[in-house]
Amino acid sequence: MKLLASTVLAALLALPAFSDTIPITLDIVNADGAPDGFSRSMVTANGTYPGPLITASKGDTLVVTVNNLLDDPTMRLSTSLDFDGILVDTGNSFDEGSSFVTTCPITPNASYTYVVPLVNNQTGTFWYHSQLSVQYVDGLRGALIVYDPDDPLKDLYDVDDENTIWQVGDWWHNSTLPMLAGYVATGIVPVSDSGTFNGVGRFNGGPEVPFFVVDVVQGTRYRFRIINTSARNVFTMSVDSHNMTIIETDGMPTSPMAVNSLDLLAGQRYSVVVEANQPVANYWINAPYVGGSPARNLNQNATLSRAILRYQGAPEEDPTSPMSLGPADEELNALVEANLRPLVASPAPEADINITLSLDVTAGKAQWNVNNVSYLAPEVPTLVKILDGANSTDDFNVTENTFILPANKIVQVIFPPSEDDEEHPFHLHGNNFWLIKSNSSDEINTDNPIKRDVAGVGSTGTIIRFSTANPGPWFFHCHIFWHLQAGLATVMASGLNETRAEVHPTQAWTELCPSYDALSPDLQ
Repeated sequence: MKLLASTVLAALLALPAFSDTIPITLDIVNADGAPDGFSRSMVTANGTYPGPLITASKGDTLVVTVNNLLDDPTMRLSTSLDFDGILVDTGNSFDEGSSFVTTCPITPNASYTYVVPLVNNQTGTFWYHSQLSVQYVDGLRGALIVYDPDDPLKDLYDVDDENTIWQVGDWWHNSTLPMLAGYVATGIVPVSDSGTFNGVGRFNGGPEVPFFVVDVVQGTRYRFRIINTSARNVFTMSVDSHNMTIIETDGMPTSPMAVNSLDLLAGQRYSVVVEANQPVANYWINAPYVGGSPARNLNQNATLSRAILRYQGAPEEDPTSPMSLGPADEELNALVEANLRPLVASPAPEADINITLSLDVTAGKAQWNVNNVSYLAPEVPTLVKILDGANSTDDFNVTENTFILPANKIVQVIFPPSEDDEEHPFHLHGNNFWLIKSNSSDEINTDNPIKRDVAGVGSTGTIIRFSTANPGPWFFHCHIFWHLQAGLATVMASGLNETRAEVHPTQAWTELCPSYDALSPDLQ
Protein backbone atom coordinates (compact mmCIF):
# COMPACT_ATOMS: atom_id res chain seq x y z
CA MET A 1 0.00 0.00 0.00
CA LYS A 2 1.21 3.47 -0.87
CA LEU A 3 0.62 6.29 1.59
CA LEU A 4 1.57 9.69 0.25
CA ALA A 5 2.35 11.17 3.65
CA SER A 6 3.75 14.40 2.27
CA THR A 7 0.52 15.37 0.52
CA VAL A 8 -1.59 14.49 3.56
CA LEU A 9 0.73 16.54 5.78
CA ALA A 10 0.47 19.50 3.43
CA ALA A 11 -3.32 19.33 3.61
CA LEU A 12 -3.26 19.20 7.41
CA LEU A 13 -0.90 22.16 7.66
CA ALA A 14 -3.37 24.19 5.61
CA LEU A 15 -6.16 23.71 8.18
CA PRO A 16 -7.16 26.51 10.57
CA ALA A 17 -5.10 26.53 13.75
CA PHE A 18 -8.20 26.15 15.95
CA SER A 19 -9.40 23.04 14.14
CA ASP A 20 -9.14 19.73 15.99
CA THR A 21 -8.29 16.89 13.65
CA ILE A 22 -10.00 13.52 14.09
CA PRO A 23 -7.80 10.75 12.66
CA ILE A 24 -9.76 7.73 11.46
CA THR A 25 -8.51 4.58 9.75
CA LEU A 26 -10.94 2.43 7.79
CA ASP A 27 -9.67 -0.87 6.42
CA ILE A 28 -12.08 -1.81 3.64
CA VAL A 29 -12.10 -5.59 3.78
CA ASN A 30 -14.20 -8.54 2.71
CA ALA A 31 -15.51 -10.28 5.81
CA ASP A 32 -18.05 -13.05 6.35
CA GLY A 33 -21.12 -11.95 8.26
CA ALA A 34 -24.73 -12.90 8.92
CA PRO A 35 -26.71 -9.77 9.87
CA ASP A 36 -30.03 -11.62 9.53
CA GLY A 37 -28.71 -15.14 10.12
CA PHE A 38 -27.77 -15.81 6.49
CA SER A 39 -23.99 -15.99 6.11
CA ARG A 40 -22.29 -14.31 3.16
CA SER A 41 -19.15 -12.45 2.19
CA MET A 42 -19.54 -8.69 2.64
CA VAL A 43 -17.75 -5.42 1.90
CA THR A 44 -17.04 -3.83 5.27
CA ALA A 45 -15.16 -1.09 7.04
CA ASN A 46 -12.94 -2.69 9.69
CA GLY A 47 -14.84 -5.97 9.36
CA THR A 48 -18.19 -4.79 10.77
CA TYR A 49 -21.69 -4.02 9.51
CA PRO A 50 -22.53 -1.24 10.03
CA GLY A 51 -19.03 0.18 9.90
CA PRO A 52 -17.33 1.92 12.84
CA LEU A 53 -19.08 4.96 14.25
CA ILE A 54 -17.34 8.22 13.33
CA THR A 55 -17.85 11.09 15.76
CA ALA A 56 -16.64 14.69 15.82
CA SER A 57 -17.57 18.05 17.27
CA LYS A 58 -18.46 21.31 15.59
CA GLY A 59 -15.48 22.80 13.76
CA ASP A 60 -13.38 19.63 13.74
CA THR A 61 -11.69 18.17 10.68
CA LEU A 62 -12.05 14.51 9.71
CA VAL A 63 -8.87 12.88 8.43
CA VAL A 64 -10.05 9.52 7.12
CA THR A 65 -7.46 7.08 5.79
CA VAL A 66 -9.03 4.36 3.67
CA ASN A 67 -6.99 1.22 3.06
CA ASN A 68 -8.51 -0.85 0.26
CA LEU A 69 -7.91 -4.52 1.13
CA LEU A 70 -10.78 -6.00 -0.90
CA ASP A 71 -10.09 -9.37 -2.52
CA ASP A 72 -13.47 -11.05 -3.18
CA PRO A 73 -14.08 -11.03 -6.98
CA THR A 74 -17.85 -11.56 -6.55
CA MET A 75 -18.04 -7.85 -5.65
CA ARG A 76 -16.36 -4.64 -6.78
CA LEU A 77 -12.70 -4.54 -5.76
CA SER A 78 -12.11 -0.80 -6.01
CA THR A 79 -13.93 1.58 -3.67
CA SER A 80 -14.70 5.22 -2.89
CA LEU A 81 -16.12 6.82 0.24
CA ASP A 82 -18.78 9.52 0.48
CA PHE A 83 -19.68 11.42 3.65
CA ASP A 84 -23.40 11.85 3.15
CA GLY A 85 -24.82 15.24 4.09
CA ILE A 86 -21.51 16.88 4.97
CA LEU A 87 -21.22 20.40 3.54
CA VAL A 88 -18.05 20.32 1.47
CA ASP A 89 -16.11 23.53 0.94
CA THR A 90 -15.14 24.21 -2.67
CA GLY A 91 -11.43 23.96 -1.91
CA ASN A 92 -11.91 20.43 -0.58
CA SER A 93 -14.30 19.25 -3.28
CA PHE A 94 -11.68 16.80 -4.59
CA ASP A 95 -12.06 14.89 -1.29
CA GLU A 96 -15.83 14.74 -1.61
CA GLY A 97 -15.72 11.07 -2.71
CA SER A 98 -18.21 10.91 -5.61
CA SER A 99 -16.76 8.47 -8.12
CA PHE A 100 -16.34 10.03 -11.58
CA VAL A 101 -17.77 13.37 -10.42
CA THR A 102 -15.17 14.67 -7.96
CA THR A 103 -12.71 11.77 -7.88
CA CYS A 104 -11.70 8.35 -9.15
CA PRO A 105 -12.04 5.21 -7.01
CA ILE A 106 -9.30 3.80 -4.79
CA THR A 107 -7.74 0.74 -6.38
CA PRO A 108 -7.15 -2.61 -4.59
CA ASN A 109 -4.14 -2.65 -2.27
CA ALA A 110 -3.95 1.15 -2.28
CA SER A 111 -4.74 3.81 0.31
CA TYR A 112 -6.14 7.30 0.21
CA THR A 113 -6.71 9.89 2.94
CA TYR A 114 -9.77 12.14 2.77
CA VAL A 115 -9.37 15.46 4.60
CA VAL A 116 -12.85 16.81 5.37
CA PRO A 117 -13.11 20.08 7.37
CA LEU A 118 -16.52 20.48 8.99
CA VAL A 119 -17.34 23.94 7.67
CA ASN A 120 -20.06 26.49 8.47
CA ASN A 121 -20.37 25.20 12.05
CA GLN A 122 -22.17 22.16 10.69
CA THR A 123 -23.47 19.65 13.23
CA GLY A 124 -25.97 16.83 13.15
CA THR A 125 -26.63 13.28 11.97
CA PHE A 126 -24.85 11.99 8.87
CA TRP A 127 -23.41 8.77 7.50
CA TYR A 128 -20.75 7.41 5.18
CA HIS A 129 -20.95 4.80 2.46
CA SER A 130 -19.32 3.57 -0.70
CA GLN A 131 -20.07 5.82 -3.68
CA LEU A 132 -18.92 3.30 -6.30
CA SER A 133 -21.76 1.69 -8.27
CA VAL A 134 -24.05 -0.14 -5.80
CA GLN A 135 -21.18 -1.34 -3.60
CA TYR A 136 -22.66 -0.12 -0.34
CA VAL A 137 -25.44 -2.69 -0.80
CA ASP A 138 -22.73 -5.22 0.12
CA GLY A 139 -22.26 -3.58 3.52
CA LEU A 140 -19.95 -0.56 3.35
CA ARG A 141 -21.99 1.96 5.37
CA GLY A 142 -21.82 3.53 8.83
CA ALA A 143 -22.90 6.46 10.98
CA LEU A 144 -21.16 9.84 11.22
CA ILE A 145 -22.27 12.15 14.04
CA VAL A 146 -21.12 15.74 14.55
CA TYR A 147 -22.00 16.90 18.04
CA ASP A 148 -22.81 20.49 18.99
CA PRO A 149 -21.63 21.50 22.49
CA ASP A 150 -23.94 24.52 22.15
CA ASP A 151 -26.99 22.64 20.84
CA PRO A 152 -29.92 25.06 21.26
CA LEU A 153 -32.22 22.07 21.82
CA LYS A 154 -30.12 20.28 24.44
CA ASP A 155 -32.61 21.12 27.22
CA LEU A 156 -35.06 18.71 25.56
CA TYR A 157 -33.01 15.55 26.17
CA ASP A 158 -30.73 13.97 28.76
CA VAL A 159 -28.80 11.37 26.76
CA ASP A 160 -27.22 11.64 23.29
CA ASP A 161 -24.34 9.23 22.78
CA GLU A 162 -23.11 6.23 20.79
CA ASN A 163 -25.95 4.12 22.26
CA THR A 164 -28.72 6.35 20.91
CA ILE A 165 -28.00 5.91 17.20
CA TRP A 166 -30.46 3.85 15.16
CA GLN A 167 -29.25 2.72 11.74
CA VAL A 168 -31.91 0.99 9.68
CA GLY A 169 -31.13 -0.49 6.30
CA ASP A 170 -32.08 -3.01 3.66
CA TRP A 171 -30.10 -6.24 3.52
CA TRP A 172 -29.42 -8.61 0.65
CA HIS A 173 -28.28 -12.24 0.60
CA ASN A 174 -26.82 -12.05 -2.91
CA SER A 175 -23.80 -9.94 -3.77
CA THR A 176 -24.18 -6.91 -5.98
CA LEU A 177 -22.54 -8.05 -9.23
CA PRO A 178 -25.05 -10.83 -10.01
CA MET A 179 -27.96 -8.71 -8.73
CA LEU A 180 -26.91 -5.81 -10.93
CA ALA A 181 -26.58 -8.15 -13.92
CA GLY A 182 -30.11 -9.41 -13.26
CA TYR A 183 -31.41 -5.85 -13.06
CA VAL A 184 -29.78 -4.94 -16.36
CA ALA A 185 -31.22 -8.05 -18.01
CA THR A 186 -34.80 -7.63 -16.75
CA GLY A 187 -35.30 -4.00 -15.72
CA ILE A 188 -36.64 -5.27 -12.39
CA VAL A 189 -35.00 -3.70 -9.33
CA PRO A 190 -33.84 -6.34 -6.83
CA VAL A 191 -35.95 -6.71 -3.69
CA SER A 192 -34.12 -6.96 -0.36
CA ASP A 193 -34.22 -10.11 1.75
CA SER A 194 -34.66 -8.29 5.06
CA GLY A 195 -34.31 -5.07 7.00
CA THR A 196 -31.73 -4.51 9.69
CA PHE A 197 -31.71 -2.38 12.84
CA ASN A 198 -28.16 -1.52 13.89
CA GLY A 199 -26.95 -4.44 11.80
CA VAL A 200 -29.45 -7.06 13.05
CA GLY A 201 -32.44 -8.49 11.18
CA ARG A 202 -34.59 -11.52 10.41
CA PHE A 203 -36.05 -13.05 7.26
CA ASN A 204 -38.88 -15.50 6.58
CA GLY A 205 -37.82 -19.01 7.49
CA GLY A 206 -34.48 -17.83 8.84
CA PRO A 207 -33.01 -18.25 12.31
CA GLU A 208 -34.47 -16.18 15.15
CA VAL A 209 -31.56 -13.77 15.42
CA PRO A 210 -31.97 -11.86 18.70
CA PHE A 211 -33.47 -8.43 18.13
CA PHE A 212 -31.29 -5.42 18.83
CA VAL A 213 -31.97 -4.04 22.33
CA VAL A 214 -32.05 -0.32 23.15
CA ASP A 215 -31.62 0.12 26.91
CA VAL A 216 -33.35 3.03 28.68
CA VAL A 217 -33.94 4.20 32.23
CA GLN A 218 -37.41 5.25 33.31
CA GLY A 219 -37.77 9.03 33.57
CA THR A 220 -34.91 9.77 31.15
CA ARG A 221 -35.21 11.59 27.81
CA TYR A 222 -33.18 10.22 24.89
CA ARG A 223 -32.13 11.81 21.62
CA PHE A 224 -32.30 8.97 19.10
CA ARG A 225 -30.57 9.70 15.80
CA ILE A 226 -32.27 7.65 13.07
CA ILE A 227 -30.43 7.02 9.78
CA ASN A 228 -31.89 5.18 6.80
CA THR A 229 -28.81 3.59 5.23
CA SER A 230 -30.86 1.77 2.58
CA ALA A 231 -30.15 1.51 -1.09
CA ARG A 232 -33.89 1.28 -1.75
CA ASN A 233 -36.26 0.71 1.17
CA VAL A 234 -38.44 3.26 2.95
CA PHE A 235 -38.64 2.63 6.71
CA THR A 236 -41.55 3.67 8.94
CA MET A 237 -40.40 4.18 12.53
CA SER A 238 -42.52 4.06 15.70
CA VAL A 239 -42.18 2.97 19.34
CA ASP A 240 -45.09 1.23 21.01
CA SER A 241 -46.76 3.49 23.65
CA HIS A 242 -44.25 6.32 23.10
CA ASN A 243 -44.24 9.57 21.15
CA MET A 244 -41.25 10.88 19.21
CA THR A 245 -40.44 14.60 19.11
CA ILE A 246 -38.56 15.50 15.93
CA ILE A 247 -35.76 18.06 16.50
CA GLU A 248 -33.45 17.54 13.52
CA THR A 249 -33.84 16.81 9.82
CA ASP A 250 -30.76 15.83 7.77
CA GLY A 251 -28.39 17.75 10.03
CA MET A 252 -30.59 20.84 10.44
CA PRO A 253 -32.36 21.72 13.73
CA THR A 254 -36.12 21.90 13.44
CA SER A 255 -38.87 23.29 15.61
CA PRO A 256 -39.90 20.40 17.91
CA MET A 257 -42.80 18.38 16.52
CA ALA A 258 -44.39 15.42 18.31
CA VAL A 259 -45.42 12.43 16.18
CA ASN A 260 -45.84 8.72 16.76
CA SER A 261 -44.75 7.56 13.31
CA LEU A 262 -42.36 8.84 10.67
CA ASP A 263 -41.13 7.66 7.28
CA LEU A 264 -37.49 7.82 6.22
CA LEU A 265 -36.53 7.54 2.57
CA ALA A 266 -33.15 6.13 1.64
CA GLY A 267 -30.44 8.50 2.87
CA GLN A 268 -32.70 10.56 5.16
CA ARG A 269 -31.98 11.21 8.83
CA TYR A 270 -33.99 12.48 11.78
CA SER A 271 -33.27 13.10 15.45
CA VAL A 272 -36.19 12.37 17.75
CA VAL A 273 -36.56 12.77 21.51
CA VAL A 274 -38.25 9.86 23.25
CA GLU A 275 -39.05 10.11 26.94
CA ALA A 276 -38.98 6.82 28.85
CA ASN A 277 -42.23 7.68 30.64
CA GLN A 278 -44.03 4.33 30.54
CA PRO A 279 -44.15 1.46 33.06
CA VAL A 280 -40.99 -0.64 33.26
CA ALA A 281 -41.31 -3.25 30.52
CA ASN A 282 -40.14 -4.19 27.02
CA TYR A 283 -41.63 -2.26 24.07
CA TRP A 284 -41.34 -2.85 20.34
CA ILE A 285 -39.48 -0.35 18.20
CA ASN A 286 -41.24 -0.90 14.87
CA ALA A 287 -39.21 -0.48 11.69
CA PRO A 288 -41.28 -1.98 8.83
CA TYR A 289 -40.24 -1.11 5.31
CA VAL A 290 -41.42 -1.06 1.71
CA GLY A 291 -39.30 -1.42 -1.40
CA GLY A 292 -40.59 -3.54 -4.26
CA SER A 293 -43.09 -6.37 -4.20
CA PRO A 294 -42.46 -9.02 -1.52
CA ALA A 295 -43.72 -11.52 -4.09
CA ARG A 296 -40.38 -11.07 -5.84
CA ASN A 297 -38.49 -12.20 -2.73
CA LEU A 298 -40.24 -14.63 -0.40
CA ASN A 299 -37.57 -14.05 2.25
CA GLN A 300 -39.02 -10.61 2.86
CA ASN A 301 -41.25 -9.99 5.87
CA ALA A 302 -41.29 -6.35 6.93
CA THR A 303 -43.01 -7.25 10.21
CA LEU A 304 -39.73 -8.85 11.36
CA SER A 305 -37.89 -5.52 11.01
CA ARG A 306 -37.77 -4.18 14.58
CA ALA A 307 -35.86 -3.75 17.82
CA ILE A 308 -36.68 -3.73 21.53
CA LEU A 309 -36.86 -0.70 23.84
CA ARG A 310 -35.95 -2.24 27.21
CA TYR A 311 -36.43 -0.35 30.46
CA GLN A 312 -33.91 -0.93 33.19
CA GLY A 313 -35.44 -3.56 35.46
CA ALA A 314 -37.48 -5.24 32.72
CA PRO A 315 -36.94 -8.96 32.06
CA GLU A 316 -34.56 -9.89 29.24
CA GLU A 317 -37.26 -11.13 26.91
CA ASP A 318 -39.22 -10.01 23.88
CA PRO A 319 -42.22 -7.72 24.42
CA THR A 320 -45.47 -9.56 25.04
CA SER A 321 -47.43 -7.26 22.71
CA PRO A 322 -48.01 -8.25 19.08
CA MET A 323 -45.50 -7.35 16.37
CA SER A 324 -47.41 -4.58 14.64
CA LEU A 325 -46.45 -2.26 11.79
CA GLY A 326 -47.02 0.75 14.05
CA PRO A 327 -49.90 2.74 15.53
CA ALA A 328 -53.43 1.83 14.49
CA ASP A 329 -55.19 4.24 12.15
CA GLU A 330 -57.32 5.78 14.88
CA GLU A 331 -54.17 6.51 16.94
CA LEU A 332 -51.90 7.54 14.08
CA ASN A 333 -50.12 10.89 14.27
CA ALA A 334 -47.70 10.44 11.40
CA LEU A 335 -45.16 12.99 10.26
CA VAL A 336 -46.22 15.15 7.32
CA GLU A 337 -42.92 16.49 6.03
CA ALA A 338 -44.51 19.72 4.79
CA ASN A 339 -45.46 20.58 8.39
CA LEU A 340 -41.84 20.67 9.59
CA ARG A 341 -40.39 24.10 10.32
CA PRO A 342 -36.80 25.22 10.96
CA LEU A 343 -35.82 26.02 14.54
CA VAL A 344 -34.99 29.56 13.43
CA ALA A 345 -37.52 30.76 10.88
CA SER A 346 -36.20 32.52 7.80
CA PRO A 347 -37.54 32.93 4.28
CA ALA A 348 -36.02 31.17 1.30
CA PRO A 349 -34.19 33.57 -1.03
CA GLU A 350 -35.80 34.36 -4.35
CA ALA A 351 -34.73 32.18 -7.26
CA ASP A 352 -32.42 33.55 -9.96
CA ILE A 353 -32.49 30.42 -12.13
CA ASN A 354 -35.24 27.86 -12.71
CA ILE A 355 -34.61 24.29 -13.81
CA THR A 356 -37.28 21.67 -14.43
CA LEU A 357 -36.27 18.01 -14.04
CA SER A 358 -38.69 15.41 -15.38
CA LEU A 359 -38.12 11.77 -14.47
CA ASP A 360 -39.14 8.71 -16.42
CA VAL A 361 -38.15 5.09 -16.90
CA THR A 362 -37.60 3.28 -20.17
CA ALA A 363 -40.10 0.42 -20.16
CA GLY A 364 -38.58 -3.02 -19.74
CA LYS A 365 -35.05 -1.71 -19.26
CA ALA A 366 -32.79 -0.80 -16.37
CA GLN A 367 -32.76 2.78 -17.62
CA TRP A 368 -33.96 5.87 -15.82
CA ASN A 369 -33.92 9.30 -17.41
CA VAL A 370 -33.81 12.92 -16.24
CA ASN A 371 -35.11 15.21 -19.00
CA ASN A 372 -34.78 12.26 -21.40
CA VAL A 373 -31.12 11.72 -20.52
CA SER A 374 -29.87 8.63 -18.69
CA TYR A 375 -26.78 9.54 -16.68
CA LEU A 376 -23.66 7.57 -17.52
CA ALA A 377 -20.54 8.09 -15.44
CA PRO A 378 -17.72 9.53 -17.60
CA GLU A 379 -14.24 8.04 -17.82
CA VAL A 380 -12.77 11.41 -16.82
CA PRO A 381 -14.36 12.84 -13.64
CA THR A 382 -16.28 16.08 -13.93
CA LEU A 383 -13.92 17.93 -11.60
CA VAL A 384 -10.89 16.87 -13.64
CA LYS A 385 -12.53 18.24 -16.78
CA ILE A 386 -13.29 21.53 -15.05
CA LEU A 387 -9.74 21.89 -13.76
CA ASP A 388 -8.53 21.16 -17.29
CA GLY A 389 -10.58 24.07 -18.63
CA ALA A 390 -14.10 22.80 -19.39
CA ASN A 391 -16.35 25.85 -19.65
CA SER A 392 -19.66 24.88 -21.24
CA THR A 393 -22.06 22.00 -21.71
CA ASP A 394 -20.27 21.23 -24.99
CA ASP A 395 -17.24 20.14 -22.95
CA PHE A 396 -19.22 17.33 -21.29
CA ASN A 397 -20.87 14.27 -22.75
CA VAL A 398 -24.64 14.55 -23.08
CA THR A 399 -24.92 11.46 -20.87
CA GLU A 400 -23.16 13.29 -18.03
CA ASN A 401 -26.35 15.38 -17.65
CA THR A 402 -24.29 18.30 -16.33
CA PHE A 403 -25.91 21.67 -15.67
CA ILE A 404 -23.51 24.63 -15.86
CA LEU A 405 -24.50 27.29 -13.33
CA PRO A 406 -23.01 30.65 -12.36
CA ALA A 407 -21.63 31.13 -8.86
CA ASN A 408 -23.50 33.04 -6.15
CA LYS A 409 -27.00 32.46 -7.49
CA ILE A 410 -30.13 30.80 -6.15
CA VAL A 411 -31.28 27.89 -8.28
CA GLN A 412 -34.83 26.60 -8.11
CA VAL A 413 -35.36 22.99 -9.22
CA ILE A 414 -38.91 21.93 -10.06
CA PHE A 415 -39.81 18.25 -10.20
CA PRO A 416 -43.25 17.98 -11.86
CA PRO A 417 -45.71 15.41 -10.52
CA SER A 418 -44.79 11.91 -11.63
CA GLU A 419 -46.98 9.00 -12.66
CA ASP A 420 -44.40 6.62 -11.20
CA ASP A 421 -45.64 4.95 -8.01
CA GLU A 422 -42.27 5.14 -6.24
CA GLU A 423 -41.05 8.18 -4.31
CA HIS A 424 -37.49 8.97 -5.38
CA PRO A 425 -35.21 10.36 -2.64
CA PHE A 426 -33.16 13.00 -4.46
CA HIS A 427 -29.90 13.90 -2.70
CA LEU A 428 -27.63 16.90 -3.32
CA HIS A 429 -23.95 16.33 -2.54
CA GLY A 430 -21.79 18.86 -0.72
CA ASN A 431 -24.70 21.19 -0.01
CA ASN A 432 -28.26 21.25 1.27
CA PHE A 433 -31.38 22.96 -0.02
CA TRP A 434 -34.57 24.73 0.98
CA LEU A 435 -37.56 22.43 0.59
CA ILE A 436 -40.09 24.82 -0.97
CA LYS A 437 -42.68 22.17 -1.78
CA SER A 438 -42.66 18.75 -0.22
CA ASN A 439 -44.04 15.76 -2.08
CA SER A 440 -46.19 15.22 1.04
CA SER A 441 -48.38 18.27 0.38
CA ASP A 442 -49.58 20.78 -2.19
CA GLU A 443 -48.37 23.65 0.01
CA ILE A 444 -45.68 25.96 -1.36
CA ASN A 445 -43.71 27.45 1.52
CA THR A 446 -41.15 30.18 0.89
CA ASP A 447 -41.66 31.89 4.27
CA ASN A 448 -39.99 29.34 6.58
CA PRO A 449 -39.05 26.13 4.76
CA ILE A 450 -36.76 23.55 6.29
CA LYS A 451 -33.38 22.79 4.78
CA ARG A 452 -32.29 19.22 4.16
CA ASP A 453 -30.24 17.27 1.62
CA VAL A 454 -32.58 14.38 0.69
CA ALA A 455 -36.18 14.96 -0.40
CA GLY A 456 -38.79 12.73 -1.98
CA VAL A 457 -39.81 13.29 -5.59
CA GLY A 458 -43.04 11.71 -6.73
CA SER A 459 -46.74 11.98 -7.37
CA THR A 460 -47.48 15.55 -6.22
CA GLY A 461 -44.27 17.24 -7.34
CA THR A 462 -41.36 18.74 -5.41
CA ILE A 463 -39.63 22.14 -5.48
CA ILE A 464 -36.27 22.93 -3.92
CA ARG A 465 -33.86 25.87 -3.98
CA PHE A 466 -30.12 25.80 -3.40
CA SER A 467 -27.30 28.32 -3.44
CA THR A 468 -24.30 28.18 -5.77
CA ALA A 469 -22.21 30.24 -3.32
CA ASN A 470 -20.20 27.04 -2.82
CA PRO A 471 -18.90 26.40 -6.37
CA GLY A 472 -18.07 22.95 -7.66
CA PRO A 473 -19.51 19.93 -9.43
CA TRP A 474 -22.07 18.42 -7.08
CA PHE A 475 -23.79 15.11 -7.75
CA PHE A 476 -27.62 15.37 -7.56
CA HIS A 477 -29.21 11.96 -7.80
CA CYS A 478 -31.77 9.45 -6.61
CA HIS A 479 -30.60 7.69 -3.43
CA ILE A 480 -32.20 4.47 -4.56
CA PHE A 481 -28.81 3.36 -5.81
CA TRP A 482 -30.24 0.88 -8.29
CA HIS A 483 -31.95 3.85 -9.98
CA LEU A 484 -28.77 5.92 -9.77
CA GLN A 485 -26.86 3.11 -11.46
CA ALA A 486 -29.58 3.06 -14.13
CA GLY A 487 -29.13 6.76 -14.89
CA LEU A 488 -31.33 8.73 -12.45
CA ALA A 489 -28.78 11.47 -11.79
CA THR A 490 -27.46 14.87 -12.78
CA VAL A 491 -24.44 17.00 -11.90
CA MET A 492 -24.94 20.60 -10.76
CA ALA A 493 -21.66 22.25 -11.77
CA SER A 494 -21.52 25.81 -10.49
CA GLY A 495 -18.89 28.55 -10.77
CA LEU A 496 -16.39 26.82 -13.05
CA ASN A 497 -13.87 29.69 -12.94
CA GLU A 498 -14.26 29.96 -9.17
CA THR A 499 -13.73 26.21 -8.87
CA ARG A 500 -10.48 26.42 -10.82
CA ALA A 501 -9.32 29.28 -8.62
CA GLU A 502 -10.06 27.54 -5.32
CA VAL A 503 -9.37 23.83 -5.91
CA HIS A 504 -5.77 22.72 -5.51
CA PRO A 505 -5.74 18.92 -5.33
CA THR A 506 -3.03 16.88 -3.67
CA GLN A 507 -0.65 14.67 -5.61
CA ALA A 508 -2.35 11.64 -4.07
CA TRP A 509 -5.65 12.70 -5.66
CA THR A 510 -4.10 13.27 -9.09
CA GLU A 511 -2.76 9.70 -9.02
CA LEU A 512 -6.14 8.10 -8.35
CA CYS A 513 -7.41 8.23 -11.94
CA PRO A 514 -4.26 6.90 -13.68
CA SER A 515 -4.12 4.05 -11.16
CA TYR A 516 -7.79 3.18 -11.65
CA ASP A 517 -7.66 3.49 -15.44
CA ALA A 518 -4.72 1.07 -15.56
CA LEU A 519 -6.76 -1.71 -13.93
CA SER A 520 -8.37 -4.54 -15.83
CA PRO A 521 -12.20 -4.44 -15.59
CA ASP A 522 -12.30 -7.31 -13.09
CA LEU A 523 -10.26 -5.24 -10.62
CA GLN A 524 -12.28 -2.07 -10.99
